[in-house]
This record gives sequence, structure tokens and C-alpha cells, in this order.
Amino acid sequence: MATTPLTLSFIHHFGEMGSRWGINRTVGQIYALLFVSRQPLCADDIADALQFSRSNVSMGLKELQSWQLVKLRHFPGDRREFFEAPEDVWEIFHTLADQRRRREVEPTQSMLRVALLHTPSNPDEAYAQQRMREMHDLIEQLMGWFDEVQKLSPETAKQLLDMGTKVTKVLELKDRLTGKTPRRKPDASDAAA
Repeated sequence: MATTPLTLSFIHHFGEMGSRWGINRTVGQIYALLFVSRQPLCADDIADALQFSRSNVSMGLKELQSWQLVKLRHFPGDRREFFEAPEDVWEIFHTLADQRRRREVEPTQSMLRVALLHTPSNPDEAYAQQRMREMHDLIEQLMGWFDEVQKLSPETAKQLLDMGTKVTKVLELKDRLTGKTPRRKPDASDAAA
């Protein structure tokens, strides 16, 4: 794949962002290249395009496969393995969200459930356990909502996203009418409204 200044800019940015998201820069850049590529690429093509060693590309592809973010393809008469990113950005989002949940949220939920089964031995431990319960309950509520959103079709999910600010304004109006405290602090955009 011939890289242009535009695609290189995206690839480099994605590598930098990847390091902030907990994946290494090389993996982020490999994924960005596969994402913008019109056709599946083999490891040699990726190494040439990004000027990475073949071993770094192989390790990066293994990492992307473990995250289920790339699809493996074979072509008749060619023994090489080719890789591509899913076409549908919603599929990518779902995969990332599922993987992050499995790797990050579920272990925390499990630890909190175990911690809440213990009987506190003193007031400090009771206070700490109550704080853990608040965290547990919020995570459970968010994951319940997340499960429902994951079931939506991409079209319905897009509509839900488009409704986001409208729903927030309706809830804020409801709060004002019922005398409840605001859900968020007002910002500059509220003054303009």
C-alpha cells in the first residue's frame, strides 16, 4: 500500500493515541494502516509500508488478533496470511467495548462482589465497603445499560447518539421543574442558551 501524507498523519496519530489507550505505538500504527487500506495486507506489506521489522509486525498482528480487531484472510494460490480491519466501524466499536469490558471492567466487578460479601470489622472498613458498594452499583448499572445498547442495530444506536443532548436537556428541565439538583455543572454553552 502506498502511504500518502494524509494516511501517514492518521497512522502516526493513531500510534500516539494507542499508547494512551494501553496498546503500544506499533500495534496502533499497524491497526491504523489496516483500517485505511483498501485491501487486506500481509505482514511483509505492513512492514514495508511502516518501516517496521517483520518480527514487530508479527507480534503486533498477534496482539490485534487477541483483541479480535483484525480478520485473517487467505487467497487461493498464495500461502501468505493477509489481514484486514472490519469495514463496519460499529463492529469495531462493539469489539473494542467487549474486549475492554472483559479485560478491565469484569475483573473489577468480580473483586467488588467478593469485597461486598465480607463483614466489616470496624467503622473504617464499613465506610470503605459502602464506597465499594457505590462503585459496584454504578458499574452494574452502566454495564446493564451497555448490554442494552450493544443489542441495538447500528441505525438505532446512531439515533440514540443523535438524541443524546436532547435527552440531557429534557432531564435537566425535569429536574428544574421538580426542584432536584442539576446533574452537571453549568458551562459556557448554558449561558448562551
